[in-house]
Amino acid sequence: MKRGGRVIYAGELGQHSHKLVEYFEAIPGVEKITEGYNPATWMLEVSSPLAEARLNVNFAEIYANSDLYRKNQELIKELSVPPPGYEDLSFPTKYSQNFYNQCVANFWKQYKSYWKNPPHNAMRFLMTLIYGLVFGTVFWQKGTKIDSPQDLSNLLGATYAAVFFLGSANCITVQPVVSIERTVFYREKAAGMYSPLSYALAQTCVEMIYNVVQGIQYTVIIYAMIGYEWKAAKFFYFLFFTISCFNYFTLFGMMLVALTSSSMLANIPIAFVLPLWNLFAGFLVARPLLPIWWRWYYWANPVSWTIYGVIGSQFGDNTSPLSVPDGSRLVVKQFLEDNLGIKHDFLGYVVLAHFAYVIAFFLVFGYSIKVLNFQKR
Repeated sequence: MKRGGRVIYAGELGQHSHKLVEYFEAIPGVEKITEGYNPATWMLEVSSPLAEARLNVNFAEIYANSDLYRKNQELIKELSVPPPGYEDLSFPTKYSQNFYNQCVANFWKQYKSYWKNPPHNAMRFLMTLIYGLVFGTVFWQKGTKIDSPQDLSNLLGATYAAVFFLGSANCITVQPVVSIERTVFYREKAAGMYSPLSYALAQTCVEMIYNVVQGIQYTVIIYAMIGYEWKAAKFFYFLFFTISCFNYFTLFGMMLVALTSSSMLANIPIAFVLPLWNLFAGFLVARPLLPIWWRWYYWANPVSWTIYGVIGSQFGDNTSPLSVPDGSRLVVKQFLEDNLGIKHDFLGYVVLAHFAYVIAFFLVFGYSIKVLNFQKR
């Protein structure tokens, strides 16, 4: 086929491409091939646009008027008529493997791809260590002494900083990785290798594994240095909310990449959404102090649920007295309910909300990967 898509030869090659060579050598003016020369290279040289101009020939027209072309057309007509009793080729399923095998194959592919990407993963764990040490030293042992509302406010700030900043970093740093992997996915999707959902599920699972390790690393550092109470239920609540926070931040970043054509474009909605999550997280302005027409966004904000969960699980059942400015004394539990609207009994719904955000972001990511195609060809 020559430039422009017109065929100049279609037929058997023969031993050492002798049939191809004989065809072109039969055209007047074409140089003979030298012994030992690569037939493919020779064919490209003698059929180039420069060679056509020099010989004043059109190889596409020569082929269209040749006996070889007529034989090919007759063969096409013959093969176009199915023999009696012929049945169309069909397969029982769209893909060669079932969904489970697709997920397993995609998982190991993604796992090895992430394992061979130390700049991304090493930076992830290095940032976790640095953030943990910074916040741990800034809020050193603040959780061991709660005598006033200011002490409680300090812990609220520690919780807010601990989950929001590292979660935001996860959201941003995952986007280039997902964007690069999506380029490979487009080729494999076109080949019908697997379903898009198996790809999305595999990539999500691999990210979650790293988020679990990251969450454990972060929780151990933060929990010990800030001085939260060492009780199994409180520790595992803190661990769950931290890991869930990393997961929904990561999936939110993945979802934005799936909805846009590049990681650079995906950064634009992040610049809009993260400040809103920051504003309505319940730290800068507590929920009871928000205007009534904005409180709905507090409940729609995943970060506010994480802060609610951490504060509620760590101090929602605390009956230690607090010294308030007016001279009266309240227990920590009552102060949280009256001033922040945080109740320990509400933790079950907070846990469900975290699952809901993770599932919702995953479903949008998977659906977008399936139906949206940003290839420019």
